[in-house]
Amino acid sequence: MKNQVQLITYVDRLTAGGFADLKALVDGPLEGVVGGVHPLPFFDPIDGADAGFDPVDHTLVDPRLGTWADVKALSTSVEIMADMIVNHVSADSPAFKDYLAKGEASDFADMFMSFGKVFPQGATEADLNAIYRPRPGFPFTKMSFGDGVKRLIWTTFTPKQIDIDVFSQKGTAYLDAILDRFASSGVTAIRLDAAGYAIKKPGTSCFMIPETYAFLGELATKAKAKGMEVLVEIHSYYRDQIEIAKRVDRVYDFALPPLVLHALFTGEAGPLAAWLKISPRNAITVLDTHDGIGVIDVGAATDGRPGLLEPAALDALVETMHARTGGESRQATGAAASNLDLYQVNSTYYDALGKRDDEYLIARALQFFAPGIPQVYYVGLLGGVNDMDLLARTHVGRDINRHYYTPDEVAASLATPMVKALCDLARFRNTHPAFAGAFTLGEPAPHSLTLTWTAGPARATLEVDFKAMQARIRHTDGGAEQVIEVKC
Repeated sequence: MKNQVQLITYVDRLTAGGFADLKALVDGPLEGVVGGVHPLPFFDPIDGADAGFDPVDHTLVDPRLGTWADVKALSTSVEIMADMIVNHVSADSPAFKDYLAKGEASDFADMFMSFGKVFPQGATEADLNAIYRPRPGFPFTKMSFGDGVKRLIWTTFTPKQIDIDVFSQKGTAYLDAILDRFASSGVTAIRLDAAGYAIKKPGTSCFMIPETYAFLGELATKAKAKGMEVLVEIHSYYRDQIEIAKRVDRVYDFALPPLVLHALFTGEAGPLAAWLKISPRNAITVLDTHDGIGVIDVGAATDGRPGLLEPAALDALVETMHARTGGESRQATGAAASNLDLYQVNSTYYDALGKRDDEYLIARALQFFAPGIPQVYYVGLLGGVNDMDLLARTHVGRDINRHYYTPDEVAASLATPMVKALCDLARFRNTHPAFAGAFTLGEPAPHSLTLTWTAGPARATLEVDFKAMQARIRHTDGGAEQVIEVKC
């Protein structure tokens, strides 16, 4: 993957159009700002039960966005990452509809996960309580089949997202077909979505068990053979991310967003510094995504191992986010919204910081200097604010951070001083030769951090004082040292 800032975006929500419009944007106003694009699920349809993460046909581009030829055309301008939704398919997919109509007589019967398939001898209370859940309740939906039989079908996320048996003949063929389609269409990296839930085994948590690691390794090997890198998307205990990083090309640094907020909220550099010392170097760094701001990634493990933040600090972090958003994030999080993820606060990152421009730019500078390749969400790139109108219409918590931009809104956002400064910061990150070298973390003080990249004579250092809320970049490419103040 190109060591430049990557853009993650819904095609239609950023452009009000399709892939051709996205190409015009990265070739025009965003030229030099992004070196790669991760278009969020663009498969048919993009507006299902989970905003594209429940495709009916994972190998077909939604015609409202264009065709695979348009995807390949975009790949001539920037590198492309695409989602490979490993864990489930849409309840409206032809394969599941056939299974629902014919039951065990269906050619696709082996592709899906029923309660009886996973627990052929039945399940104890302990078995069921052991299953790790990202949302309240058990991961089963009672469904009526064509022969009148009712079965419990494994649905990790919603009743419209049907889990598949990734080891079955049909399940394997399905995943292989997606890899083939991607490889022939200019995709150079794939994100394995919800991969941590893909393996079901009685008596376990069914989440990130040893068999999951083995499966991820095998899938990554297949992708590499087709010329594609693999990014694994998992919200989990931070030690899990370190282990996963050893088996795939890249992992998300989901611990970074809450730790940056904690440092900016409290002035304490310690927890962020401790993480930067051990964080995976093959990471994709983020502050915001199409989902919420994760907190599980810095919390304690379910077995009691301590997290990167103490429970009291984690509680304070969440409450400060709610306070700085004026309570808007509280309306979009947990039981207040139909998206009942237990580990995320829903808000734009800009709002989570209270719309404080200089703090937001410091946060982005920290992201750009942290080990890994930075990825910026389209709302974050444009300094977007919470979309309370969209939340009110859909009652889906994550929609607070999934605004539909018009071309005029994009142009107006790109013209603001803060977004201009952010784009300049991205261009600096993309072009300075120091970022091709080695990362070092200076000896941290209680309220400050120094992050340095060095490649031969080229050096770039970010100095952040969280107490004074000031940051500057000192850099050289062999000549005289220059200074960039991180502010509007």
